[in-house]
Amino acid sequence: MRKPRLLPEKGCIAIIDFGSQYTQLIARRIRDLGVFSIILSWESSYQELLGLSPSGIILSGGPSSILEEQSPSIDKKIFEIGVPILGICYGYQWIASCFGGKVEKGGKGEYGRSSLSIIKNSALFEGLPAHFTVWNSHGDRVSILPKDFEVIAFTADEPHAAACNFKKNIYGLQFHPEVTHTEHGDKILANFLFEICHAEANWNLGSFIEENIEEIRQKVGKERVILGISGGVDSSVTAALVHKAVGERLYPLFVDTGLLRQNEAETIIKLLQQSLGLKIHLFDASQQFLDRLKNVADPERKRKIIGNLFIRVFEKAAQDIGEAKFLAQGTLYPDIIESAGSGRKGAALIKSHHNVGGLPKKIPFKLIEPLRYLFKDEVRKVGTLLGLPHELLYRHPFPGPGLAVRCLAPIKEQNLRILRQADAIVIEEIKKAGFYEKIWQAFAVLLPVRSVGVMGDKRTYEYTVAIRAVESVDGMTADWVKLPPELLSTISNKIINEVEGVNRVVYDISSKPPATIEWE
Repeated sequence: MRKPRLLPEKGCIAIIDFGSQYTQLIARRIRDLGVFSIILSWESSYQELLGLSPSGIILSGGPSSILEEQSPSIDKKIFEIGVPILGICYGYQWIASCFGGKVEKGGKGEYGRSSLSIIKNSALFEGLPAHFTVWNSHGDRVSILPKDFEVIAFTADEPHAAACNFKKNIYGLQFHPEVTHTEHGDKILANFLFEICHAEANWNLGSFIEENIEEIRQKVGKERVILGISGGVDSSVTAALVHKAVGERLYPLFVDTGLLRQNEAETIIKLLQQSLGLKIHLFDASQQFLDRLKNVADPERKRKIIGNLFIRVFEKAAQDIGEAKFLAQGTLYPDIIESAGSGRKGAALIKSHHNVGGLPKKIPFKLIEPLRYLFKDEVRKVGTLLGLPHELLYRHPFPGPGLAVRCLAPIKEQNLRILRQADAIVIEEIKKAGFYEKIWQAFAVLLPVRSVGVMGDKRTYEYTVAIRAVESVDGMTADWVKLPPELLSTISNKIINEVEGVNRVVYDISSKPPATIEWE
C-alpha cells in the first residue's frame, strides 16, 4: 500500500502481515482510532520497517503453523528497534518461539467465543473488566512462556491467552482483538496505541478523499474512464470519487446481466441519475450471461465466466464511447483478501470475487480501484462526506456475480424468477418490520434441493428457499440475526403462497466464520 502523501511520515503503526484474513481489519481498526497504519509483508526488509520510524509494531495472525519448517518469519532485529510490539495469534506464537518459549499443537484448537480472565494488571488491559468474551481462531498454542514473559490473562482452554514482557514492552494475544466479536477489542487496541505506543490520532477519511481524487487525476490525465455501476455502495462511491476527479470523462455503464434483483435496473438508473447527475449507459447483456452460465454449478467457474464476460462487454462499450483506457472498479479490501489477491504470500483463498479473481489475466484497461484498502463501513463514511444520499449508501451489499451465486440450483430463467420473487419478499417484509437498516444484509438463496410437500390436498415436489440475515460491521465477521419468529413466519408463508415452485423455507443460523455470508 502506498502511503498517502497527506499523512504523517513518522509515528505510524506498522503491521507485519503473516497472511491472516484479518490483517487489513487490524489496520482498519487502527484507522478508526485515528492513527495511520501501514501493512508490510513478513518478507519485508528490516531497513524498510526501520525507515517508517513506527510508534509501534503489530504482528498479525496467519494460516501457517509456527511448527512448520518454512513458516513465515521476519527479521528478528525488529526487537532492536525499541518500540512496543503486539503479537496476535500466529504473531504471538512467533514472538514466543523467538525468545525460547515452546509452541505446540493444541489438543482440539480453540475457535469462536471464549471467556477471558485477567489475572495481572497491564497497560494493555487498563480500564477493562476482569472477565469478558474474546474471539479465537487457532490450532497451535504457546505451552511454555519464554523467560521474562508473564501471563496476564487466560481462558478455559488457553492458560497463556495473553502474555507480556514488561521489560521490553512486548505483548502477545492468542485471541483476536480486531474482530467485532471480541468485547472491548477496540479498547485493547486503543490502549496499545495511546497508552503503550503514545501514538497520535491524526488520520481521517477527509484526507483519504483528497489524496485519491488527486491521485486519479494524475493517473488518468486527459483519458476516459469507464465504470461498471451496479447501484451498490461500492460502485456508487467509486463513481462519485472518479467523477470529482475527471468530470465528464467518466462513462458509467450499467450492465443488465440477467442476474439482477427484481426491478433492479430501472430503480438504480433513476436513483443514480438523480443523486449524482450522471448519464448512465444501459447495456442489456442478459442473454449472453444466461447462455454462458447454462448448466454451470461450480461457484468458482460461475465467477470466472461472469468476470471474463464482463470484460468483453466493457471492451464493446469502450469502443462505442471512443477508446476508454481506464476501468474503475469498486473493489474493497474484503474482496481482495478473500481472493488472496493482495499479493500476500501465505494467504489462503476463500473465494474469487467478480471484480478481483473473476477478471482474465490480460485486460485492455488500466485499473483504478480507489477503495481497495477500505471496508464497507468506511466506504459509507466516504460516501457521506461526498454528499451521496442515505438511500444509496445504506442499501444492503449485493455480490458482483449477482443472483448467480445465490441460485445454487441450475442457472436458468425459471429458477432466477423464483429467486427474484422470494428475495423481493424477504426485503419487503424486513423493511416493513423496521429491520432493514438495523442489519448488515438479508437475502434469499435458492437451494438445489427438492422436497415433498402438500398444497391444496395435492402432493408437491418443489424447491427449498433459504433466508439469510446477518449483522456485521465490516463483512469480515458476521452473526446471524435473531429475527422475530412472527416475521420469519410471515416471510415463509408469503414465499410459499406467492412464489410458484417453492414449498419449503429454511433459516440460515451460521456465523462467519466458519461460514461465509454468501452461500457461494
